[in-house]
Formats: sequence, C-alpha cells, structure tokens
Amino acid sequence: MPDDPDLEILLVEDNLKDLELTVHALKKNRVANVVHVARDGQEALDFFFGPAARTGASLPKLVLLDLKLPKVNGIEVLRQLKANPDTRAVPVVILTSSIEDKDMLDSYDLGVNSYLRKPIDFNEFVEVARAIGLYWLLMNKTPRGDA
Repeated sequence: MPDDPDLEILLVEDNLKDLELTVHALKKNRVANVVHVARDGQEALDFFFGPAARTGASLPKLVLLDLKLPKVNGIEVLRQLKANPDTRAVPVVILTSSIEDKDMLDSYDLGVNSYLRKPIDFNEFVEVARAIGLYWLLMNKTPRGDA
C-alpha cells in the first residue's frame, strides 16, 4: 500500500478480541496509515458530529462498522452517517458476526456500501482485511475529491 497520510479508517468495534484481530489484520496488510477506534456507537457519532468532530478533508476514507454495539447500535450510526450531507459519501462497510437477514436488509436500505460477515478463521480474516483495504482505500473513488 502507498504511504498516503490520508489513508485513515474508523473502526467501530466493541469486542476486544475482534478489535485486536481487525487492527492486526489491517496492519499486517498495511491497509491504512491510521486506524481510529470507537468502542461504541456513541464514540463513532462523536468522532463525526461531536465537539471535536472531524470535517471535510480530515474525514476517514472508510468506516468499518460492527452492528451490535453498546450505547448506540450500528444501524443507528449508519443511519446518521448516511443522512448527513457531510458524511454521506464516506464509504461504510458493515463488518459483523450477525447473520440476521433483517440486519443486512436494514443496512442496505440505509445506504451501506458493503456488508461482510466476520470470518472466524484468522487467515481468512487477514485476507478479508487485505481485500477491504485494496478495494475501498485504493480502487474505490468517492465524490470527496479523490483523483
């Protein structure tokens, strides 16, 4: 992956094991230069809309969002991100252990960019992280000024 200082990800995950595994997989694949972490849905919303919110060019290139979160669930985080004109174009990938069809349908209805089930196998998880980084951070273009 190139050394682009703008390659930032917001990882929204409350499960410590999944958090560590995801960060390890992203770093192993050199997917992003910075991985911000929110441990619950409220932290994720504060990252975008709170007093110290990030705006414009400083928004992350990608949000990896779990659905089953404390305080504010992932569906509500997604709803607010996609409803706001300042954050609507930020790609959001649901990365969850949920196999409920309703979660997937609700996510797509709200404008999620992709819905992935967390692999259980470590090597498969590392490969998923590599593919996420390659596509969403390098190949995908957004209307936020990407060349």
